[in-house]
Amino acid sequence: MPKTYFATAALLPDGWRHDVRIRVDDRGFIDNVTADATADEAERLGGPVLPGMPNLHSHAFQRAMAGVAEIASDKADSFWSWRNHMYGLVDRLTPEDVGVIARALYVELLRGGYTQVGEFHYLHHDPQGHAYADPAAMSHALLEAADASGIGMTLLPVLYAHSDFGGQPPSHGQRRFIHSPETYLELLAQLTPRCSENPRLCLGTALHSLRAVTLEEIETVLAANPAGPRHIHISEQVKEVEASIAWSGQRPVQWLLDNVELDSRWCLIHATHLDDAEVRGIAASGAVVGLCPTTEANLGDGVFPAARYAELDGRWGIGSDSHVSRNVVEELRWLEYGQRLMTHRRNVLHDVERRGVGDWLYRQAVTGGALASGQPIGELAVGKRADWLVLDGQDPDLAASDDASRLGRWLFGGSRSQIRDVMVAGHWQIRDHRHALDDVNRRELGALLKTLA
Repeated sequence: MPKTYFATAALLPDGWRHDVRIRVDDRGFIDNVTADATADEAERLGGPVLPGMPNLHSHAFQRAMAGVAEIASDKADSFWSWRNHMYGLVDRLTPEDVGVIARALYVELLRGGYTQVGEFHYLHHDPQGHAYADPAAMSHALLEAADASGIGMTLLPVLYAHSDFGGQPPSHGQRRFIHSPETYLELLAQLTPRCSENPRLCLGTALHSLRAVTLEEIETVLAANPAGPRHIHISEQVKEVEASIAWSGQRPVQWLLDNVELDSRWCLIHATHLDDAEVRGIAASGAVVGLCPTTEANLGDGVFPAARYAELDGRWGIGSDSHVSRNVVEELRWLEYGQRLMTHRRNVLHDVERRGVGDWLYRQAVTGGALASGQPIGELAVGKRADWLVLDGQDPDLAASDDASRLGRWLFGGSRSQIRDVMVAGHWQIRDHRHALDDVNRRELGALLKTLA
């Protein structure tokens, strides 16, 4: 039966509204929203309500090494030295291990304010680099983890064929990632039925990077016209930009703009190192930029030119990538703080209509993230999936806030602990800060991390 909820304050598409009734149908979608209403027999929610945040970029298995690579070596550490640590972890993981890691991670993401995760999945094969008896075994482990945790998932299997620009042979450390376009499209076909039957799931396409695929391989995959969003890592590191120029005479994003028809189906992950023509090109294309500020800081990637991109009304969303942080507050806070450090100013990211930095950040991120997720989410509106967060109305800072200050207090003075309840597709997954799998996740993830140490 449909169920009705009542919030004293809720962030609707036209802004904060009060005394809001939200009705959810049997499929887990919103079929009525009424402001300035009465509670009547509706379930009263325990604080202000926000649309759930999509996390548009995750490598679930990397949760197992969060914080492990923070020991300095004799040489200068970089993304590339971190990548060697990651390859060492990859060598040891089974589908069962990945399932344990992902299930615990997805509950952490729910608790941190995310209701959908874009799983950029490139760990496909066994430790020798051979396909499992079920070539989709790793993908199924991730889908089962999403199902158990209750989070929505945009599964993004990755085509990864080469080690560097120009179709260079893959390295030994990459052996578990490698597909040809033909075997990759077979994997998508195998996963399509399962991802089509569940309103919390979406199947998309991912190209690891321009280092890892050739133009011919991109064209082969796109010609097959797989449904759903299209994601790619791009321009994350200065070394990558330099290698692209040496190979093609062009920077990576400019090459992509000139050779592939970008549109709103595309999500460009990181896009850290851009010139102004590339910034303008992405904004004009309608593509979404996937920003992962805590991972980008952890890896020493650099800072995305968000202030300039915002001037051009560019679309963007956030992801937790390597999962050194697993909550909305830190990603959005780091995004704004990075711009402050670059510009030597405060309150950088806003527009003329929305001066509150917290409101601008949250609304932009949830809108861009929903687009990159390929799901009807991101708004408390009729026809959207019933994904939302309930902030703790008893928290002193939130209780003292008004509509203008609420998100600023939370994002810049608070933490994920102020998220009280989380709903996905009409079902409660976090209630009063707790998830049904908390105890089993703590036990099983703890035991696995000890074996991987």
